[in-house]
Amino acid sequence: MDEVRIDKWLWAVRIFKTRTVASEACKKGRVLIGETGVKPSRNVRVGEVIKVKKPPVTYSFKVLALAEKRMGARLVPEYMENVTPQEQYELLELNRISGFVDRQRGTGRPTKKERRDLDQFADNIPEDLFNWDE
Repeated sequence: MDEVRIDKWLWAVRIFKTRTVASEACKKGRVLIGETGVKPSRNVRVGEVIKVKKPPVTYSFKVLALAEKRMGARLVPEYMENVTPQEQYELLELNRISGFVDRQRGTGRPTKKERRDLDQFADNIPEDLFNWDE
């Protein structure tokens, strides 16, 4: 086996939960080899670096071996190496710490918990920050 479809490989090494989701990610341009988007039918080879955009992070994986069938999580390190830059993980952590609740437009009013979090965030802002009289 010299080549495997990229959607099969992404599913087999557990980057995506289903092969359909892997194919959709390819079609939407979220899977890159080099700097170009790939189709789900593109064959992947050993040694290639695959970038997967899962906002806000772009993960990078180096192909160590090929697989067509889904495997247990313990076997995944034999088939791929995570080469994602540390800056991407820092971006993820910053996004998590910021406490910003990503609400879709038109989803209605904030929940009680979200409202409390917003109030707490607003209370922590120094008042002199908005003092424009001076």
